[in-house]
Amino acid sequence: MEEKNTSHRKSSLNNIRHEVQKAQVILIVSIAILLAAGGALISIHANDKALDQNLQNTAELISRLYVSNQSHGQATITALFDSVRENLSEVDVISIIDENNTRLYHSNHELIGTEYDGTVPDFPHHQHGFYTENDIGPSGPQRRAYCALHDYTGRYRGFIMTIILKTSIRSVTVKIVVLFIIVTLGAVLIELALSKALSRKIKKHLMGYEPDTLTSMFRIRDKILNSISDGIMAVNAESKVEFLNTAARDMLQYDGENTKLNELHLQLFIQKFLTKTLVDGERMQNLHERTENGTELLIDCTPIHDKAGKRGAVAILHDRTEYTNLMEDLSGTKYLVDSMRANNHDFTNKLHVILGLIQIGQYKQAVSYIENISIIQRETISTVMHSIDNPSFAALLIGKIARASECNVRFILREGSSYNSTHITFPSEALITISGNLIENALDSMNQMTGGNTEDVKELVFGVFTKPGSLLITVDDTGSGIPDDLKEKIFENGFSTKGTGRGIGLYHTKQLVESLGGTISFESQIGQGTSFMVSFSKA
Repeated sequence: MEEKNTSHRKSSLNNIRHEVQKAQVILIVSIAILLAAGGALISIHANDKALDQNLQNTAELISRLYVSNQSHGQATITALFDSVRENLSEVDVISIIDENNTRLYHSNHELIGTEYDGTVPDFPHHQHGFYTENDIGPSGPQRRAYCALHDYTGRYRGFIMTIILKTSIRSVTVKIVVLFIIVTLGAVLIELALSKALSRKIKKHLMGYEPDTLTSMFRIRDKILNSISDGIMAVNAESKVEFLNTAARDMLQYDGENTKLNELHLQLFIQKFLTKTLVDGERMQNLHERTENGTELLIDCTPIHDKAGKRGAVAILHDRTEYTNLMEDLSGTKYLVDSMRANNHDFTNKLHVILGLIQIGQYKQAVSYIENISIIQRETISTVMHSIDNPSFAALLIGKIARASECNVRFILREGSSYNSTHITFPSEALITISGNLIENALDSMNQMTGGNTEDVKELVFGVFTKPGSLLITVDDTGSGIPDDLKEKIFENGFSTKGTGRGIGLYHTKQLVESLGGTISFESQIGQGTSFMVSFSKA
């Protein structure tokens, strides 16, 4: 079936090619024939006029010759005009008739001295004394030029006829037509050769593809580009949209109509995201945009270059919702693994305690110890799962509780903490990043404590609270606190009191909070600890 469809498609492409070639040949031949026919008609008309003029000029010349030689004998006159006739290739017959209609000379010598019984010229109606017309004579259909013959006194002495036979005229016409046919055929051949050369040149510019094949490829390309879920926008060097697939139209809410509002909407998008790529030729990645319908877009912009230079740019639009869902799944899995790893270390320590109690024979204490840690573990997981309805966020907190235990830090979930995802729409990856960074920062702060009583209990109190349209996150620690001279620097990129290569956690946390429209603040006291507070309020 597939082979049959392929064969049918190839046949269709060949038919298209043949139709194009056929139309091209018909067009070229038709134009050449029309031009040749027009040229031939013009040439024949011009030849007829030139022929008439030549006949009249010849008749006038012969009249002057006759007047100047009429005193000579008949033999001399006959020889003279025979010589003239032989030198005039475009004149077939010369005839001189006197006022009594007697032929004084004729190219056919047998008619000399005979009576002329043909058409008598009507000179009174022709002021110049000569004119040309069609007539029939002894030699058949002919074109005649009449010229009045006068002597030195101006007396009318007869007339002269210079004649060209219609057969000669037709011969000239045939020669003209044949010449134009040859020229036409030559022009057609040259045009076909040029057309073929042009076709090869166009095919070269089309990367070796025939136009119909290229059209088919573009249709397939459009179907492929319109079938993918990512949006694609291509613009030229003048920022004009060259291509916009279906997904991009949906993401940008472009209904396909070339209205001023739609064009303005597209131009604002291009100016915001593609102008820098068009001007600087730099690739831009992971740009964010929120559309009017609330869709979160992730945008990559890539310049298009060729040998001539910059030709435009392409923007790839990703629906961030899909990436968010994927990141939530991956983040949840990551923090579950971290939780399991931390719990594994914690349980290993507890197993060592149980093993030691058994080895020294304290069986009752071992049983009591096992019962206590089981109760604590169940209560911790139960409390977190009951308060937090986001699985990824809950996994993060369980993992951080285990990590705090490893660091000898008591992790406390603030009383009344609750996260209800129906109260506020908030990206899970942002919630995990913000909370995770603040908790890690608090644990690091308490791990860095030096001096003082090592028996002091280190505590981390975490709170999360939601109500319709708002979110509050708090992280309190009993660390060493932040000196006053450093409080203005803790959110700077790269600033850290823990060595080089650090100081990006709080910087990125602040950037993320502010990009989502929230605020972050803190209070700290030397020797007492630090409290961070993050709040979001969305109408």
